[in-house]
Amino acid sequence: MHVFYLHGFASSAQSRKATYLAERFRAHGVTLRCPDFNEPDFATLTTTRMLEQVAAEIAAAGRGPVTLIGSSLGGVVAIHTAARLLDRVDRLILLAPAVMFPKDADKVLGAGRVAEWRRTGTLDVLHHANGATRRLNYAFYEDSLQYDAMAALVPQPALIFQGVRDDAVDPRIVQQYAALRPHMLLTLLDDDHQLIASLPRIWSDMTVFLGLT
Repeated sequence: MHVFYLHGFASSAQSRKATYLAERFRAHGVTLRCPDFNEPDFATLTTTRMLEQVAAEIAAAGRGPVTLIGSSLGGVVAIHTAARLLDRVDRLILLAPAVMFPKDADKVLGAGRVAEWRRTGTLDVLHHANGATRRLNYAFYEDSLQYDAMAALVPQPALIFQGVRDDAVDPRIVQQYAALRPHMLLTLLDDDHQLIASLPRIWSDMTVFLGLT
């Protein structure tokens, strides 16, 4: 079994969720692979680069079924990777997937800030990995417009976990996404976007889904 954790926007491969899951997979003899989307440079990040990075790491992992665990923007990358690599990706686990990205950028950032981003070419972003502000090129937004997670054809079974108090990803949109895909099981949790408090419940459901029990 090859399991990949795809971290969210302005997060890292050493996030609390990644560390929590890696420790528990290790107890089952499974290595959790965590691509770092901040490399080689956060400023030049694009969805295309993330997809290429994941595809390369899946190819390097060798033969065998692949499970993708995607958090927030990482969930979007997981969805598009699953649609592209139907013969490799066996199943998905989506944590507060940002399925409306980037169509909701005006709502999340504000139309004025998006316009300023377009004008200047860069946006200052608070990076959660170290709490520092880092610049992101407007090419990130332009590139992302070619991808639509809501329209991607993903036949693989999936678990979706969504906090009802999420202020970054609208739970109603995730509910709409899941409602159109009966092969995906949505669990709503009394939690925020990070889902940290719900990790024990999420892990318990994952072990059954992945046959680790």
